[in-house]
Amino acid sequence: MDAPCHENDQAMGQIQPPLPVLPLLAVTSQYLESFEWAEARFVESFGPLQLISPKFDFDQTDYYSASMGTGLRKSFLAPQRLDDPAGLSEWKHTTNAWEYAYAADQAKSVSRPVNLDPGYISQDKLVLASTKNHAHRLYLSRGIYAEVTLQYRARRWQ
Repeated sequence: MDAPCHENDQAMGQIQPPLPVLPLLAVTSQYLESFEWAEARFVESFGPLQLISPKFDFDQTDYYSASMGTGLRKSFLAPQRLDDPAGLSEWKHTTNAWEYAYAADQAKSVSRPVNLDPGYISQDKLVLASTKNHAHRLYLSRGIYAEVTLQYRARRWQ
């Protein structure tokens, strides 16, 4: 059935597919080999990398210390190819499976030797996936939420 025509249809927004985005993976761990392992998994799934950020101290919170220990470092990975942002929920399921597999295979002194947070960068925002609901997060699918972590406005990230 065709939708009825209205005089002011031109004011209505048109549904369009999103522009492709740059996937990214935030890797947090106290173990150097965890970064290498995560990079190998990411390349297998997303292809060659265009960016590996330097590892930096992740000491802004002690939220992870009970499960991950102390002395945490963080790094970001980004592939060469762009992708559909609708994949974010599936990316999070994949990285969660990687985390569980790594923890089961490693004899580490912590229960969570690596934290993998997928997301993406678009022209105007950096979005990260989460399994935790909160007022500022939007539900995607299959138990996954999205959070706009940074916005690009006035020629800078905020």
